[in-house]
This record gives sequence, structure tokens and C-alpha cells, in this order.
Amino acid sequence: MKKLSFLLIALFIVACGKDQNDLTVKVKVKDLKKGTLYLKKVEDTILVTVDSLVINGNYNIELHSKLDTPEVFYLYLDKNSAEKDRITFFADKGVTEINTTLKNFAFDADIKGSDQQKVLNEYLTLISKMNNRNLELIKEQFDAQKKNDTAVYLKLAEEAKNSTKRRYLYTVNFALNNKDSEVAPYLALTEIYNARIDLLDTINKSLTPKVKTSKYGKELEAFIEKIKNTESE
Repeated sequence: MKKLSFLLIALFIVACGKDQNDLTVKVKVKDLKKGTLYLKKVEDTILVTVDSLVINGNYNIELHSKLDTPEVFYLYLDKNSAEKDRITFFADKGVTEINTTLKNFAFDADIKGSDQQKVLNEYLTLISKMNNRNLELIKEQFDAQKKNDTAVYLKLAEEAKNSTKRRYLYTVNFALNNKDSEVAPYLALTEIYNARIDLLDTINKSLTPKVKTSKYGKELEAFIEKIKNTESE
């Protein structure tokens, strides 16, 4: 009878331990034999480690964290060298699966899990195209400057200026179209935090009640209030 009681207590403790882990991140890194993986997130503007695992062999990897509302996490790989890689992903309660390779840890990352990650992927797909064009513009401007071709240089400079405006407007529209996703306030805080206050306010007012009470919803509200108070002084 005593043995049964001890067994039940042990099972209860294990069950309670599992309940504390709202998020499970399952990771597979092709060709990784040794190194350390860190699961991190931002708390009060500071990047903190919530879980870590030393890798010494090839096996399935799991990292865990508590999670109140959907938010962004970072998976760091320290390969016992000066080089560190990082994968950014948007997590919700449940399981997130990350499959990647040792050679191209961040670039090859295939992330499956939250609905927020799907929304973020959609945004990043188009933004990456804009970023590629911006890099091309920088090179073309440099070449025009070397050739002393003022007309071409000014034309490219104007295109670069318009490209920045398009990026801001696209981000605002994307956030408005995804007002029911925690990705909307996150993008407002990270991608267009220096946009006009009226644009940020428009996004904030459009958010659904659920998103408004999320981590990034509350942070966006506080951020806008801080700007308004500063401007009124």
C-alpha cells in the first residue's frame, strides 16, 4: 500500500512538472554532434535563457518554457567556437518543431507550430524581396557614384526613398489585415516603431480584444502612450 502511495505521489509530481511547460520545442539539426542549444526570449528588454541543452551525440532534442501568451523566442546554437547562429520563431502553447542543418542553421530552418509563425512567414517572404532590392540599390548607387553619374545616382536615391515608404505602408497594411494575430503588434514594435504615431495608433485601435491583452498588445499600448506623453510635454 505504501509503495502504491509513493508511486501515485511520484506520478503527480511528474504530471505537475509537465503542466509547467506550456511550450515544447522539438529540434532536429542535421549533422550536429556537439554544441549547446539555448532557448531564449526577451523579458523587460533583456534577452534571457529559459532552457538549454548540451549536445553530445545525435538524438532528438526538446527544450521547454512557460508561456502566457504567444510571443517570439530565439533558438541559439553555440558550436563551441566563436560562431553562433540564431533562429527566430513565434511560439504559442503546444509544440513547435524546428528542423534545420548544422551548415546553414538559420537559413535552412523549417518551422512548424503556431498560427502566428505562419502569419510571420507570410510577412517575411515579401519583406525579404524588398530587402534584396534595397541591397541591389545600394550597389547600383555605389557604381553610379564611382562613374560620377549624378543623374543615375539621384534616380536610384529616389527609388530607395520610395522603397522605404513602401515597406512602412506594407507593414501597416499587413498588421491591419492581421489584427486578430499577435504578429500585428509585434511588427508595429519591431519593424515600424519609428513610424508616425497616427499609423501606430491605427494599428493599436484595430487589434481584437484578445490580441490587445497579449504581451505585444500591451507593449504597443504602453509604447504609444509613452510617445504621446512625451510629445505633450
